[in-house]
Amino acid sequence: MSETGTDLIIVSAVCVYNQQGQLLTVRKRGTDKFMHPGGKPEAGETAAQAASRELFEEVGIEVSPEVLQPLGVWLAAAANEAATDIHATVFAAPGTWEAHPSAEIAEIRWLDLNAPLPADLAPLLTDHVIPLLTPPK
Repeated sequence: MSETGTDLIIVSAVCVYNQQGQLLTVRKRGTDKFMHPGGKPEAGETAAQAASRELFEEVGIEVSPEVLQPLGVWLAAAANEAATDIHATVFAAPGTWEAHPSAEIAEIRWLDLNAPLPADLAPLLTDHVIPLLTPPK
């Protein structure tokens, strides 16, 4: 249980960019919020190993854990689970990529960080990561 009396899920997530500088977001099957690719670590995995594995499983991008660049660790409301917080370790994948939805991913969307943000983004993105990635206006 977290301090707010809700459940807590440990996750790893990855910021991935395409050649246009857009940020990759994904929507998992049965959900309505877009978020980073990523997920829960398996037993014995480090945060970077989980991020690397999930990135490959969800969108077919292969990046070794050693080259992922740490961005930060945040506590945020879970996007698709009521009364749940996530403790998220977020990385950036160096370079530019193409992605293809697989596993539990229903849809991918590239996000232009210089445009108005859509309303269907996960709180981790809107409250923590995007403000870190974009200069104040």
